[in-house]
Amino acid sequence: MKTAVEELSPTRVRLSVEVPFEELKPSLDKAYREVAKQARIPGFRPGKVPPRVIDMRIGRGAVLTEAVNDALPELYSKAVQEAEVFTLGNPDVEITELEDGKDLAFTAEVEVRPKFELPDLSTLSVTVDSAVVTPDDVEAYLDSLRERFGSLKAAQRPAESGDYTTIDLSATAGGQPVEDAQATGLSYQIGSESLLAGLDDAIAGLSAGEVATFITTLAGGEHEGEEADVTVTVQSVKVKELPALDDDFAQLASEFDSLGELRADTRKQLERSKLMQQASQARDKGIEAVLEAVDIPLPEKYVEHEQEHLRESVDQQVERMRLTLDDYLTMIGKTAEEHEAEIVEQSQRGVKTGFVLDKLANDEQIGVDQNELSYFIADQAQRMGVPVDYLAQQLVDSGQIGSAVTEVRRGKAASLIAEKIKVTDEAGNPVDVKVQVEALVAAQQADLEAAGEADAADADAAEADAE
Repeated sequence: MKTAVEELSPTRVRLSVEVPFEELKPSLDKAYREVAKQARIPGFRPGKVPPRVIDMRIGRGAVLTEAVNDALPELYSKAVQEAEVFTLGNPDVEITELEDGKDLAFTAEVEVRPKFELPDLSTLSVTVDSAVVTPDDVEAYLDSLRERFGSLKAAQRPAESGDYTTIDLSATAGGQPVEDAQATGLSYQIGSESLLAGLDDAIAGLSAGEVATFITTLAGGEHEGEEADVTVTVQSVKVKELPALDDDFAQLASEFDSLGELRADTRKQLERSKLMQQASQARDKGIEAVLEAVDIPLPEKYVEHEQEHLRESVDQQVERMRLTLDDYLTMIGKTAEEHEAEIVEQSQRGVKTGFVLDKLANDEQIGVDQNELSYFIADQAQRMGVPVDYLAQQLVDSGQIGSAVTEVRRGKAASLIAEKIKVTDEAGNPVDVKVQVEALVAAQQADLEAAGEADAADADAAEADAE
């Protein structure tokens, strides 16, 4: 087989392939067997019709066409390997010469990965947030923890901003009730601005049992944009009382016996969280820096395929939310044109990012072992809320294991970018992402071992008590 490559553009080639006729013999034999199974010729059982009879009664041309159609996928694959091109998507194939006993010739036009060079990663630099944990950070976290353990108590006074109320709500537009603006016993926090415009001002200052009316412009639903008359009745006013920040609270909200231990653990966890955020920022900003440093021509059809995939994802999300696309766009505050422009931009960036990470993975000979693949599948299963074995089998059955390997490889390439570029925090301090990640992994492993030892000690104590 002979293959010639013609570059039509930086992202598209034409393969011109010549195949000796004898290479079609296995496919010809197969074609005769298939035609024999389907042929209904008097005097012959299905599957037992000789080739010469098929040639006379059905025609050699039909068999030859069947053979070529059967052979083309494998012939195309061999041609791609011979030409050493990285193809994208399905080819446009045209048979240019097909005559019994003579060489088969065909062309295949297909999009390919563009050729480009990556910049020297050590010349790129990014800035990430500081990982310093302040006393205010610790107190803010503890305050949020107190909020979670707070309890609502009735307030014997008019409602104020921040109070929690129970209200009845009814609205009319043009003298007709607005169906989606009727509620009884609705919980609402004053100041959250999560319902109707003007509601906060209307109920602030009201006591339990009092009523107020106001006019608002409806922001959604069938009467969107219309003015509505709203009546609101306050059933109750409550305030959230937070527990005191002391040792009792530490015992209530954590496994620690004292507030000092809780504070120390909070600081440690916040430090780890900020270090993880730094590493994540370094990855994201590092990829962005590489994308800005390279100019890559993008294959048009491949990008269009990615755009269609994004549109399908949005449609599925909208369907799960039981909304129309127009309602969804209203909810996110975008016009149809803005939404489409965002899809185009995301698809182009996604394709470019994939090219960059794949090239880096190839240049650095990044591999994926079984443990890394298993961890990736387990993480995806947890995110999707399905059993690990189920997802693994689904990937195998659908032929998507290769895509999973690609994702792991790209993740490792992104991490390598963060390790090789220059990273500094807002104060100008250098950040060694690799060292940080290794330290975090070691700390997590130590925590797991400590937890295991504690569980073992508890088990021993329980056994001793039982004895």
